Amino acid sequence: MSALAAQVSAVIPCKDEADRIAATVRAVAALPQVGRVVVVDDGSTDDTSRVAREAGADVVRHERNRGKAAALETGARRVRELERADAAAPWRSALLFVDGDLQETAANLGVLTTAVLDGTADMTIATLPAQITAGGGRGLVVNLARRGIRHLTGFTAVQPLSGMRCVGPRAFDAATPLARGWGVETALTVDVLRAGLSVLEVPCELQHRVSGSDWRGQLHRAGQYRDVWLALVARGWRPWHRD
Repeated sequence: MSALAAQVSAVIPCKDEADRIAATVRAVAALPQVGRVVVVDDGSTDDTSRVAREAGADVVRHERNRGKAAALETGARRVRELERADAAAPWRSALLFVDGDLQETAANLGVLTTAVLDGTADMTIATLPAQITAGGGRGLVVNLARRGIRHLTGFTAVQPLSGMRCVGPRAFDAATPLARGWGVETALTVDVLRAGLSVLEVPCELQHRVSGSDWRGQLHRAGQYRDVWLALVARGWRPWHRD
């Protein structure tokens, strides 16, 4: 493993992504900055684990679905285990958080690592272009997250729910234990900024599956709203108060 590659480890939390995970793993593994790829299968009912392993990832499986935050923490622990066992990687790498459904567009994630590796930022967040796949909600969760982050830190996030991030060791330490479920991204931003560390949003050409507008999509967004609300309230914001 080269010194450059040892600087970043990718963590991919996923559930039921057997059709997409192989392309995502291969694209991330090909990035010159990435030395290892850990996939956390969060209770899939399909062949996600097998497909990810065959694509070259180190795979950890949750027997039941435990939520995104738990999957990220499991992946981070696995990265540290691998680092301790690797004499060629005596330092702690930055963590690149990757959604499992990005497929080939994950090859564009390298831009997230630059500012973290050169010390310009402690955490970078991908901002995505308009998505080809139709769907999405009405912005209620995004607006809640944006308002809460701004109130608590003064930072106005363009895409506060973006899951694609590169997180340096100090930033990850500042944010752990991670907020539960879908509140993890919002809480990450708040906790890193409150620790006096820097956050930078970076445009990134990524495409992923957008939640639909059917009952499943609505249920997903309701869960997001709940978890973001709880994460913000736990950090001292009162959403029922006007900013």
